[in-house]
Amino acid sequence: METYLVGGAVRDELLSLEVKDRDWVVVGATPEEMLKQGFKQVGADFPVFLHPDTREEYALARTERKAGRGYHGFTVYSAPDVTLEDDLQRRDLTINAMAMSTSGALIDPFNGKADIEARLLRHVSEAFAEDPLRILRTARFAARLAPMGFRVADSTLQLMQKMTASGEVDHLVPERVWQEIQRALHENDPATFFEVLQASDALSVLIPELSDTSTLASALRSLNCVCATDADTATRFAVLLAHLPESQASQRAQALKAPNDCQDLARLASRLAPQVREQSDGGMTEQGLLTLLDEADTWRRPDRFQRLLAALTCTLPDQYAAAIDLLRESANVASNVDARELMARGHKGKALGEAIRKERLHRIAELLPEHPH
Repeated sequence: METYLVGGAVRDELLSLEVKDRDWVVVGATPEEMLKQGFKQVGADFPVFLHPDTREEYALARTERKAGRGYHGFTVYSAPDVTLEDDLQRRDLTINAMAMSTSGALIDPFNGKADIEARLLRHVSEAFAEDPLRILRTARFAARLAPMGFRVADSTLQLMQKMTASGEVDHLVPERVWQEIQRALHENDPATFFEVLQASDALSVLIPELSDTSTLASALRSLNCVCATDADTATRFAVLLAHLPESQASQRAQALKAPNDCQDLARLASRLAPQVREQSDGGMTEQGLLTLLDEADTWRRPDRFQRLLAALTCTLPDQYAAAIDLLRESANVASNVDARELMARGHKGKALGEAIRKERLHRIAELLPEHPH
């Protein structure tokens, strides 16, 4: 029974990156032997165990064989006669198919170290084509490692194009696609993820609305802008779809089964971006500004409104920065209207609502340059 450190931990150590998760492969053992040593079994589909002290994952060496469409269609074989090389061969990329013995010796049957030095993301074997999820994972690794100069190997990109053409990508379930998109949005260079999907023809299957070259270029410019800040997932996702008509943004966010807050903000940003542009071009009025603030539900959702402003700032060209600033200032002054003060003056019921509205309009009007002070 032999134990090896595998995958990401070995890769990150060779790249001098912080090692966050350590995964182990055990060769020559049975589940019974693992349980006897105090390990706790957690894998339902194949034998994965938690170490009794470190809680790190130890998986028995295994092989996988394609038995159906999509990324679920695999049969797994795990037994003491499965070698370390058998196990490494089923992995996606050569840089993830290395192992290290407990004495620190590198086991690298597929030249992952050479690919790290060449800054290449290359598939281990033709079995890569059996799992369409690997297209998304490869794109995500590209997004993570792009700042270090990594790119997808030409042969791997060609294989990904063939996989898309064969219809494999159509079998990915939205929940799994969303999971990868969400992770990609927080990688070091999220735009690279979508560029790799475009290059592999998978974007036209997964988010067809973005596959037009100029639409994608606009979306990625906005994404780069918002990722320069510490924006949350919803804001990053919103700028990606904000260049689309509202109906398209709404349908795609729904089809991807994005969480409600992400769907919500994407829909709002795509609806309000053209309205801000239109109002700014025609000259901002207090009435127009208040309508925008009402549509954004600013009074009840102030936090979401701040995220919306961040999304609009990165979606609209620089010439609209002053209009967005005015919208922000309008929200500040209009939010400070004190309903209790107006009630004390005798306003109530419907009249109170009207009084609040008038006071908000008055305060916004004072911000406008043509307003006589």
